[in-house]
Amino acid sequence: MSTEGEPSSLIKIIHLFLLSTAWGMQIWVTFIAGFVLFRGVNRHTFGLVQSKLFPFYFYTLLSCTFLNLAIFATYHPRELLSARETIEIVLFFICLILAAVNASWLSQVTTKTMFKMQEIEREHGLGEEVGLSAEREAYKLLKEKDAKYRSLRQKFFKFHGLSSVCNLACVISTGVNLACIALHLNSL
Repeated sequence: MSTEGEPSSLIKIIHLFLLSTAWGMQIWVTFIAGFVLFRGVNRHTFGLVQSKLFPFYFYTLLSCTFLNLAIFATYHPRELLSARETIEIVLFFICLILAAVNASWLSQVTTKTMFKMQEIEREHGLGEEVGLSAEREAYKLLKEKDAKYRSLRQKFFKFHGLSSVCNLACVISTGVNLACIALHLNSL
């Protein structure tokens, strides 16, 4: 490990705690919570829960990543970085940027668009079904009949897709950084 000074045990614990907190949160929100909610609550409740959960999630991820980057950069001067350490710092930086974009822009646009879609859906008696339902045809029909709804759906899926890609890149970045730390532990 090319460092300028050795971090204290407390700094090492904080760094690992922040990284594992980010990783655990990412795995839970990305791969578990959404699927459980999708299968357990109606569409509009699902959207409402995610509209409350995602800002907290993205800002927590942003904070954890910023602090991890700061700790890592403090103990790894640029001129002493190995190839592995360069990859780690770049991954922290990528995750920081993508979490910031998600927190400050993508999730907000997605949420506002979703709420506008839900207003139209309520007018047509939609949104109370749970999971994949027989109402799919009704949504398809609404999309065909209502140009405003169709436009909102396109915008929603565009921004939701971008947000998902950014989130997955963050999951991969955090996972690789966690693996790098795990592979370089002296002992357990």
